[in-house]
Amino acid sequence: MTRDIYHSEILLSHRIKQLRQARGLTQKAFADSLGIVQGYLSGIERGQKIPSHTLLMAICHVYGVQEEWLCGGNGATSGEMTPSNPGCMAGTAAGIPLLKGIPEGFPERFAKENVSCKICLPDITDGCFAIIAEGDFMAPTIRDGDLVIFKPGGAIENRSIVLVFNKWEEAILRRCRVKGGDVYFSAENSTYAPFKANADTRILGTVVDIWRKVKI
Repeated sequence: MTRDIYHSEILLSHRIKQLRQARGLTQKAFADSLGIVQGYLSGIERGQKIPSHTLLMAICHVYGVQEEWLCGGNGATSGEMTPSNPGCMAGTAAGIPLLKGIPEGFPERFAKENVSCKICLPDITDGCFAIIAEGDFMAPTIRDGDLVIFKPGGAIENRSIVLVFNKWEEAILRRCRVKGGDVYFSAENSTYAPFKANADTRILGTVVDIWRKVKI
C-alpha cells in the first residue's frame, strides 16, 4: 500500500510538471499563476512535497485540465487544450471559439461550421476568438502553429499586432505602425515588405495573447 501511494504521488508530480512544460512556462511563472512560491512547486515536481487538494483544484481551474487526468491520469492529457467545462476559468463560460478560418462577413457573420472547437484559456476577456498561426511571417513573435487569441474590432494602436485583410482578401497577422498620420502593416520577418493601409484595408481584430507548444 505504501509503495502504491508513493508511486501515485510520483505520477502526480510528473503530470504537474508535464502540464507546466506543455504550456511553455517556467517554474516561477507557473507558481506565480497559482499563488505559490517557486520552491514549493519545485518540491512538488521532484516528488518531495504533496500538493493540497485546494492547489490541485486551482490547477484544474486555471489551466482548464480535467481533474480525472491531473489526479488519476485518466481523460485528456496535459498537452491538449481541453474542451470547456463548468469549472474552466476561460474568457467565456462556453469557451473561446477556435476558428478554422476567417469567414466572409466576420465578425458580424460566422456559423458553427467555421468553428473547429471551443477551448479554455485563463485570463481571457469575453468576445475573443482563436486561430492557429500559419507560416513565419511574424516570427519570432508569432511562429507557425502558435495559438493566437484576438479580439474583434478595436482602435488602431501603434505597434499592436492585428489580424487584417490584405488586398487579396486574405486574413493575415501584421504589426501595425503609425507614421506621420499614415498606417502601415509590417511582418516581423524582414523578408516580407510592409504595406500601407488604404480604403479597402479592414482590421478584423487585435491580438491579445499568444500560446506556444500547445496541441489542439
